[in-house]
Amino acid sequence: MKDGSASREVTATRTMDIQFVSEDLTVEQIEAAYPRGLFPMANPGERLITWHRPRRRAVLPLDGFHISRSLAHRLKQARFTVTYDQDFPGVMQGCAERPEGTWIDARVLAAYTGLHRRGKAHSVEIWVDGVLAGGVYGVHLGGAFFAESKFHRVRDMSKVALAHLVFRLRERGFALLEVQYLTEHLKQFGVVSWPAQRYERALAAALTLDCRFV
Repeated sequence: MKDGSASREVTATRTMDIQFVSEDLTVEQIEAAYPRGLFPMANPGERLITWHRPRRRAVLPLDGFHISRSLAHRLKQARFTVTYDQDFPGVMQGCAERPEGTWIDARVLAAYTGLHRRGKAHSVEIWVDGVLAGGVYGVHLGGAFFAESKFHRVRDMSKVALAHLVFRLRERGFALLEVQYLTEHLKQFGVVSWPAQRYERALAAALTLDCRFV
């Protein structure tokens, strides 16, 4: 899951994992890439889209999601409203609002929104007092969900969004939640790092499932 917490080590790894580049980004390219273990990133200030296949993959086991005491308290308070696929572009825009720069440019926004219209990308929205306060979005194929990014405008609402994503995937029988690169931030949720071969086997099995997100 791409976020602002990535270390220099993660950034360097992302560069090493580039398989090829392209100038455009289409729904068809994205849909074909994920089953092959690839995902795209736009680069601020550059025209090229880089396509990555990490040698190690960050996975959040759906039965191993860790909820801290503070997050459990937030969830129990329930001072928010959860929706699914009600504002996919808004969640993407929220994820793009990063002072350090963003990989979500107009091409990325258009392509993933197109994928969403086909029912193959989804969002979780967290609302506080009627305002979008946090969310997470990603790609859905078969029984696999590829979380792309999350954001918050109210404290902890990105964590709440991730929790409700996990709850939804469990409820709907998904087998795999992939979050791309392991970071210190993601470790707190129980995210683990798998070698590419193990990830690819799990991905192949998950793609045979017929799961519904909404």
